[in-house]
Amino acid sequence: MARIGVLSYRLGGVDGVSVEAAKWVRALRALGHEVTTVAGEGTADRVVEGLSHRASGPVDEAALSAALGGLDLVVVENLVSLPLNPRAVEATYRALSGRAALFRHHDLPWQRPGGAGAPPPRTGPRWRHVTINELSRTELAARGVEATTLYNAFDLDPPPGERRRTRERLGVGDERLVLMPSRAIPRKNVGGALALCEALGATLWILGPAEDGYDEALARLVASSAAPVRRGRPAEVGVADAYAACDLVVVASTWEGFGNPVLESVAHRRPLAAFAYPVLAEITATGLALFDLDDVAGLAAELRAPDLARREANVAVARAHFDLADLPRRLAPLVEDLLAGSR
Repeated sequence: MARIGVLSYRLGGVDGVSVEAAKWVRALRALGHEVTTVAGEGTADRVVEGLSHRASGPVDEAALSAALGGLDLVVVENLVSLPLNPRAVEATYRALSGRAALFRHHDLPWQRPGGAGAPPPRTGPRWRHVTINELSRTELAARGVEATTLYNAFDLDPPPGERRRTRERLGVGDERLVLMPSRAIPRKNVGGALALCEALGATLWILGPAEDGYDEALARLVASSAAPVRRGRPAEVGVADAYAACDLVVVASTWEGFGNPVLESVAHRRPLAAFAYPVLAEITATGLALFDLDDVAGLAAELRAPDLARREANVAVARAHFDLADLPRRLAPLVEDLLAGSR
């Protein structure tokens, strides 16, 4: 058994990095390792001042060193991938110098507006890099950084949610309900989701909050749309309830590092309308049958007469490529390789 740390800007939230980091924590523990979480904010075992992506002050490097002390391996979740807090990035590199580390990249800076000239993550003799898609792996390779792709993994037999109770809490009755299970930020393309709902005569439910200063822009979009909108998740309503309550899931994003709602919709047996963001092509190449965001006729037909066989076929494809039950087995070789160099 090894002592492994998981380090990030924040942990324990509903953002994609936190959700995926939690899956790795469980997988590492399933492999018999002792895991400690460290972050700048959230519900981590150790919270270090200045490490958050929103921190304005310096990193408490003594606290960071103490939090990572005695660990055999540190998994870094997106902290150096996006330089949201340059001081935290530099402090992390210093703390991990000469140590075994596995850097997992959910996003890379040049994949975001204004980041074209950003340098790649650094390399080291005891450092390994993992990406969550092949696009990022090839982009790192072009910049001299070798990485391994390990796709996100999902529970394909989630607990059933409460459809009727959740719809009652939302006040939507029997009307068509389209779920947008994400935050509201510019790249999520709320306008595209609203346009789809207008065409289908449906209500849009935006599950997450507005972030990155998007509140006013979102308010204007909602006010100018003919589609009814629900925002936020009522108390005691879980993710499974949200999927159970909806008739359709929408991912209108122009960019996603992976796009967890794509596989979540499959797991919850719900049809998905998706914009063709770049990484989506990798996911659909496995054989998943999804709807294009602008396929209004096809979506309307699906809502009138659900193709349940198609949904179960998607689940079978997902089991072969994205099953959470397989994550410990997929993760073990990477971890063992790094630990072998530490012994």
